[in-house]
Amino acid sequence: MNPVAKRRIEPAAADFLGPAEVVEVQGDEVVVELRGGEPARAALALAAPYEPAAGDVLLVIGKDGEHYAIGVLRGSGKTALRVQGDLEVRAEGGAVRIVGDRGVELHAPELAIHAGKLQVIAGAAVQKFTSLYQRVSELLSVRAGQAHTVVDEGTVTQAKRASIVTEETVTINGREVHLG
Repeated sequence: MNPVAKRRIEPAAADFLGPAEVVEVQGDEVVVELRGGEPARAALALAAPYEPAAGDVLLVIGKDGEHYAIGVLRGSGKTALRVQGDLEVRAEGGAVRIVGDRGVELHAPELAIHAGKLQVIAGAAVQKFTSLYQRVSELLSVRAGQAHTVVDEGTVTQAKRASIVTEETVTINGREVHLG
């Protein structure tokens, strides 16, 4: 614990408005170090649901020994939006973009995507499933530089018609090959 937090925190008598460094987080309050190293306890009165961390610099206002953190000047804490029940984020007449400098993660027991068109563009993609079921009612088209498929057990391809067209060699390697 920071030595400033160990000292008894007396309410600062003077009015205050300025930056203060967070020394300790205590629920809905923080212990901050005001200008000159003076410690003060400040209630969180932020417009956004921010969870401060030690070392953050908050904008603190104080009068008659009461202090309130009203802004974040430099933060490393977390902003967490928590609501009871359903939550809908909607952009009327516009688009919704979610951007994360270090990534975007979705965690849920179930995820549904409903769209007229789905476009995924990535440098690389990894998909891992216990089971995967796909149903395409019209055309399934895949274009690849190369394709490699490994199936641990059996594989079945069923169609009304099938063609394998190559410009070079076709190799079938198996202990037995049954035709017809």
